[in-house]
Amino acid sequence: MDPLVTIAMPVYNGERTLSLAIKSVMRQSYKNWQLLIADDGSTDATLKLANRYVNSQIRVLNDTRQCGVADRLNQILEQSEGKYFARLDADDVALPGRLEKQVQLLEENAEIDLAGTGAVIFSDEGTAIGKFPVFAIHANICRNPWQGFYLAHPTWLGRTDWFRRFQYRQDVTGAEDQDLLLRTYQVSTFACLPELLTGYRQGKLSLKKILMGRYYFSKSIIRFATKRFEYLKCVHAVGAQVLKGMVDAFAVTTGLNRRILRHRALPMEPEEISMWNFFWHSLKEG
Repeated sequence: MDPLVTIAMPVYNGERTLSLAIKSVMRQSYKNWQLLIADDGSTDATLKLANRYVNSQIRVLNDTRQCGVADRLNQILEQSEGKYFARLDADDVALPGRLEKQVQLLEENAEIDLAGTGAVIFSDEGTAIGKFPVFAIHANICRNPWQGFYLAHPTWLGRTDWFRRFQYRQDVTGAEDQDLLLRTYQVSTFACLPELLTGYRQGKLSLKKILMGRYYFSKSIIRFATKRFEYLKCVHAVGAQVLKGMVDAFAVTTGLNRRILRHRALPMEPEEISMWNFFWHSLKEG
């Protein structure tokens, strides 16, 4: 039998988007998966909605607490039965071939610990905004580790043993993915399939969320650098995060975010847009 994939989906107040995320998993061409949905103390109808999908492959974890994404991911990791551990947020979607192609990549390349995919950045209405920047090989993904890694968290699929070895830190909320990559890039191998296999929802940009992410990644940089006595690099890297935060603040508060932050959504080819539109409408229509 093919290796099992455990898909981790933490969710908080996701009643508006959860169904599409679950349906996109159910439509995967790769069939040997389990989906573990961890409710993080939702106050809307998320839990009721999630329970409608429970079956032999889909389970819902609920303890009524609100403790954050990192804690929920580690909780799911403890209960994971799969050889591989995949990520998908409750407001994102996976295109049908995603799991199959990521599993094939890791099965054929034993040295790869973690793989992402290309991602369509889309609006709440399903309109394609652009695509997330992609670097295919480890050396390019980790070219500027002090500045962050282009490996979109909702696209990840990696070896469960690797995730269990390193786990997510709970004190870097909003930057738990970048923190994990920073802690592990020197002893791991990352890769990314350029193909657009994940839909990455981006509604109205939240300045608070962006700045909190930069704050906690700076915290990770400081921890990482001080252990290695690389204080000068630390100062430069944290300074760069502060400068980027100022640009973010200007972009969001002036409404020029799409123009100023265009590097976060590269242009898509017409055939890529057509592919996305076909997928989105077919998913919506069920």
